[in-house]
Amino acid sequence: MRVVSLVPSLTEAVAVSAPAVLVGATDWCSHPADLDVTRIGGTKNPKVERILALAPDLVIANEEENREPDLAALRAAGIEVLVTEVRDVPQAFRELDRVLDACGATARPRWLDEAEQTWSSLPPPDRRTTAVVPIWRRPWMVLGRDTFAGDVLARLGVDHLYATHEDRYPRVPLDELRAAAPDVVVLPDEPYRFTADDGPEAFPGVPCALVSGRHLTWYGPSLAEAPRALARALRAAHR
Repeated sequence: MRVVSLVPSLTEAVAVSAPAVLVGATDWCSHPADLDVTRIGGTKNPKVERILALAPDLVIANEEENREPDLAALRAAGIEVLVTEVRDVPQAFRELDRVLDACGATARPRWLDEAEQTWSSLPPPDRRTTAVVPIWRRPWMVLGRDTFAGDVLARLGVDHLYATHEDRYPRVPLDELRAAAPDVVVLPDEPYRFTADDGPEAFPGVPCALVSGRHLTWYGPSLAEAPRALARALRAAHR
């Protein structure tokens, strides 16, 4: 079995569960840190010819992260493409099972059992807070409806204020984000790399939680530690 992954979180999941099968991954696939496979370009602009040269039995992709024309080109060349859809935490576990099974994993990995147990046994939040969750600036874009990251936060007691917006990632002017008066602004370090010096200054007087995008948006081994890591970042914002 030869597998190419076009999704960073799935790359990590396959690399730690069935490492021998992974032969290619995107330039953005940063975990595991010692990943040593052929790089095939970005998630939005993979080099199709480079992928074909690897002669994969399977390419794993995601309906949100990857473009249909690229996936269609791979299928037209006779490559099997598995496309995942992940809109909430339970779906993430179902899709991880599907991906690992397709990659020939002989047993369910321990990290996946531990991650599922971690999420299924979360204690009820002490209180609920409201948030806006920018994912980009220039222009400002935030989490909207039906997102995995939004479900992750909701399970931790954080209700983002654009969860019922008609768009999944709406563009919202900064003055409107401020006027929404959230309890906290959640600023991940991907896809836009918000930092202490780039993001919080736009929301004066509002607590800002700088969080790991891997813990907020990836579905893979990071799921096991995500609740604790995100909870720490959220607590730190209110100190």
